[in-house]
Amino acid sequence: MRQFQFKVEDGNGFRRELFKFKQWLGSNIVSNVLFQIYTEMLDREPFEAVCRIIEEEMPDSYYVGCSSNGCIMNGDFCPGTIVVVCTVFEYQSTSIKVLAKELTSETQFEVADYLKDVTDECRWVKAVSMMLTIRGMSMTGFCDRLSDIRPDIMVFGGGAFSVDINEDKAFVYSKEGGYMEHGVVFVLLGGEDFNVSATYVTGWKPLGRELEVTSSEGDILRLLNNKPAFDIYYHYLHIHNDESFFYNTLEFPFLYEHHGIDILRAPISGNPDGSLTMTADIDMNVKAKIAYGDPWTILNSIREKSLEIYDFAPEAICVYSCAARRTYWGNDEVGKETLQFQSIAPTSGFYTSGEFLRTGRFVNQHNVTLVIAAMREGPKRDLPAIEHQEEQLSGKISMINRLATFINATTEELVQSTDRLALMAITDGLTGLFNRTEIQRRIIDKMNTCDSSGIFLVMIDIDNFKKVNDTYGHDEGDNVIRALSRLILQIFHSESIDSGRWGGEEFMMLFKDTDYEYVYSIAEKLRTGFSEELFEKAGPQTVSIGITNALEGESADAVCSRVDKALYAAKTTGKNKIIKL
Repeated sequence: MRQFQFKVEDGNGFRRELFKFKQWLGSNIVSNVLFQIYTEMLDREPFEAVCRIIEEEMPDSYYVGCSSNGCIMNGDFCPGTIVVVCTVFEYQSTSIKVLAKELTSETQFEVADYLKDVTDECRWVKAVSMMLTIRGMSMTGFCDRLSDIRPDIMVFGGGAFSVDINEDKAFVYSKEGGYMEHGVVFVLLGGEDFNVSATYVTGWKPLGRELEVTSSEGDILRLLNNKPAFDIYYHYLHIHNDESFFYNTLEFPFLYEHHGIDILRAPISGNPDGSLTMTADIDMNVKAKIAYGDPWTILNSIREKSLEIYDFAPEAICVYSCAARRTYWGNDEVGKETLQFQSIAPTSGFYTSGEFLRTGRFVNQHNVTLVIAAMREGPKRDLPAIEHQEEQLSGKISMINRLATFINATTEELVQSTDRLALMAITDGLTGLFNRTEIQRRIIDKMNTCDSSGIFLVMIDIDNFKKVNDTYGHDEGDNVIRALSRLILQIFHSESIDSGRWGGEEFMMLFKDTDYEYVYSIAEKLRTGFSEELFEKAGPQTVSIGITNALEGESADAVCSRVDKALYAAKTTGKNKIIKL
């Protein structure tokens, strides 16, 4: 496999380059030739002129292409032009097939099923690369359907775009389908000597607190933490819901887990009702965070992935990088991400409106992500060692790195403080058990949500506690209460048991999904264990215990009242005993 890359300044110059290229082809063994054409321009004529030259000079070759947010040539950003990448396949066993289909919300399932049928028939296929128009569409259903194709087939690609990221118009092009503003071009690659490996890099890290999707419908994200989703961007980033919303939020996508991997998902637009339109469906109850680009994490991830790709020993590398990454780095520094791969093999690609990659069984749509596809024909060959240069961060990127570190550190401190305050609000200060408000809330909650037949309450009271306080003082009384609390924490360790201080020397335990025999055994263990404690001043002490079982349809107040009566019966009939009512 060989790759040649051309920057098209004018038609005549490109034709001369092709003429020299054909002379090289004539003296080499070639099975297939594939041209991939990328442009920032939405004007059809210059693009189609390039395609006509290819058609005239090399009519047996394949060509595909798309509009983009920018072209990548020789591993670096190549602005303001048309880039033509020519891949020459040398093994006769390597096969190529190009498919072009109209792609809309109405046709997406049909298109995915069509690809599955073709790949089922063409058993030689090992990889499917795709260029597609995606703006204004949720691609979730399309990706889910693509996941049904043979699991041994690698799928990767990118969404066509415009140099103006607020522009919805984009196109894909191919010899088979011509110009399409709503379409997809698939390039099927394979054969016994064809090898492919693909991976992805994000480098975006979570920022701030976790958000839960509390209302969503398809690709419409309505509520986060029961508040309009747009409020998150306005409140924390002061981003307004105006014509620049997409541009301003592109560098701050949501990060959450999907199909077992971390996914970045960017909103397309904010809606008048405060909801957000996303690039793909987002499920209810998903836990997400706003993410930001961390330059060191990005560059370290690039280094790690380049070593993986180096081990694969590719002959050509294709990259699909989100337009947000170009916006993040800026035109002068965006090459930091992709030039590393050029030191391994010829690297080309484009800046996308969305990136696609199959990981495991699932085809996932990514945002703000760099997808890297490495290809070769035949066995591995030895490659020269690659050298990793230490990058220096400056200007905007350095500032982002420091500010994000500061924000994450202060956020973590606030989260810890909030957690401590939340714990203090439900905890009894003397005992470390739940306070009455919290244990009462849990009793009410379980009565409303669980099968009452498995709910038991256990109420405990220290016998003759007033005498301990009056005789030995409140400090000794506190020692007795703390000792009982420690024993409760030791014994009531099961997740199905909640324990709290009901008031003074009284304690309440809530058992769920259990039976009387188990409850009684635990209560008895507590009663006997406490009677064996020996206090310095007060000597041995005892407790009385009441037990009751909740009845069907009964209120929490009724159950609490009955367990209180059971405890009273134990206190008035001799103490240091257990009574069930």
